Amino acid sequence: MVNLSRRSVIKASGVLGVAATAGALPRWSPTAFADPAVESRAVSTAGTTLEAVGVPKATGPQRYRRIVAGPAWPLVVRTELAPAKPGRDDRRVGVASIVQTTDIHIVDAESPVRAEFIHLDNGSAFRPHEKMTTHGAITLVQRINSLPGGPFSGRAFDCLVSTGDNTDNHEFAELDWMLTLLSGGTLRPSTGDPNRYEGVQVWGSALYWQAESPMADIYKRRGFPQIPGLLASTITPITSPGLKMRWYSVFGNHDDSVQGTAPSGIGFIDEFYVGGTKIDVPSGQAQIDRISAAFRTDPAAVPRLFGELMTKGPVRAVTPDARRRPFTTRQYMAEHLKPRYTGPGPVGHGFASDAPTSGITYYSFPIAPGVVGISMDTTNHAGFVDGSIGDVQLRWIERLLTRGSRTYYDATGRKVTHAADDTLFVMFSHHTSTTMELPIPDPEHPLEARFTGKYLVEFFKRFPNVVAWVNGHTHQNKITPHRGRTAAQSFWEINTASHIDFPQNARIVEVCDNKDGTLSLFATLIESAAPYSVDYSDHSVTGLASMYREFSYNDIGREPSRLGGPLDHNVELLLTSPR
Repeated sequence: MVNLSRRSVIKASGVLGVAATAGALPRWSPTAFADPAVESRAVSTAGTTLEAVGVPKATGPQRYRRIVAGPAWPLVVRTELAPAKPGRDDRRVGVASIVQTTDIHIVDAESPVRAEFIHLDNGSAFRPHEKMTTHGAITLVQRINSLPGGPFSGRAFDCLVSTGDNTDNHEFAELDWMLTLLSGGTLRPSTGDPNRYEGVQVWGSALYWQAESPMADIYKRRGFPQIPGLLASTITPITSPGLKMRWYSVFGNHDDSVQGTAPSGIGFIDEFYVGGTKIDVPSGQAQIDRISAAFRTDPAAVPRLFGELMTKGPVRAVTPDARRRPFTTRQYMAEHLKPRYTGPGPVGHGFASDAPTSGITYYSFPIAPGVVGISMDTTNHAGFVDGSIGDVQLRWIERLLTRGSRTYYDATGRKVTHAADDTLFVMFSHHTSTTMELPIPDPEHPLEARFTGKYLVEFFKRFPNVVAWVNGHTHQNKITPHRGRTAAQSFWEINTASHIDFPQNARIVEVCDNKDGTLSLFATLIESAAPYSVDYSDHSVTGLASMYREFSYNDIGREPSRLGGPLDHNVELLLTSPR
């Protein structure tokens, strides 16, 4: 059963209307009350999609649309797993407040190891806005820092978890930018020649948006503008304030593989990263189709095909840069441990001090007293996009969920101990339950059994203290109930869209005890702090981040389904309490 809550929030005018979008929801009339003590369920909706949402302007050139402020997304109460008992708002106690970012995809758009020419077949190979990922990330950090806490519990954020694909092509340059963005500091989001952009958007090919040129490329034919100086603006140094809260990092397939697909360290492809040659658009469609197919079905063949194209051409000369060198999983964890990236902590952002030696890519961490997070590594180190989970990791998770006690220190320094069966667990991974259908062997542990997402769902149902599985990967907003044998053995899967593809969302997840035998998990979407629209002459970080969102909506490869529906946006998810 799905119910819409009635809510009101005082704005400057004293009135706020919220409108349901099209979908399976019943028709309803939004209400607005000046007295929030009577009808409002939220402590504060400011800065969330409960206040406003970016939507395309009704009119524009051809099929291109600018972005404007649209009606807020409503709060939907979902009762598939437990009833919504009256009076719970008065009894509710917030026990954890978490921010999830996912699929930020910090892109080195000038890297030689990119296959932009296959983007008509694979939209993620080239995005017209990809040179501005760092600018978009800064305004996302600004938005998160500006929020007082969970909109329904009012609880200050306990932590942030970035659920993978933090980098796009697992380069040291991208990793440095990502870690600096979240920890705070100044970076120059460009590789190669420090004085000019050297990527495909100045090559004069109609296959890509030639942003600064009047050339009638395939993007301008759809209404994309010509913006003089845009690309030059994207390579200048920028500064991120860094997050104000502790944050944790989860592995995604793009943090592990070439373009998120091909295993690294194969053949001589690693040398292509740092070299001075970049592939231009192949002269024949057959070449394009061959490498596009390899990324989908035979990732191990990608280095060989790249080598053929590098040898036979066509190619362009670019400035070599050692910072583009691809990192290994152990190096990824080692970088997180460096003092300059600690920011608000913790040291390593979840990865243990010996992780670069042990190679253990998963961990647990305290979210709040009585609430524990488990970061899983669901990537396939042999390549491919989809994931799975290894037996050793699964047995480790089983021990955490069934044995021992958990000791933490609260904000006052008081020692608090919870028995394992009294602890709530929130699981985090990059992949979803439906994108873990590839249990191929791990090259480092070829004899270890690996398991699918379907298996993992049934595994979690054994433990009443697992309340949520939070993930990304699909770039789509989607929330799924998983019903167990008993009400207490059920949990919610919360999948959030990326911050590179429209709608560029992050999410707040609040765990609340209703003191009536149920929990409420409030999942609220947020956007970056960038304005919905700016003049194209505004090349500040804020202006570029605004255009970043606009261009992502108009991208040829945009998939409207990623937006999700009202059931996947701002929701209260009821659950039987295991306590």
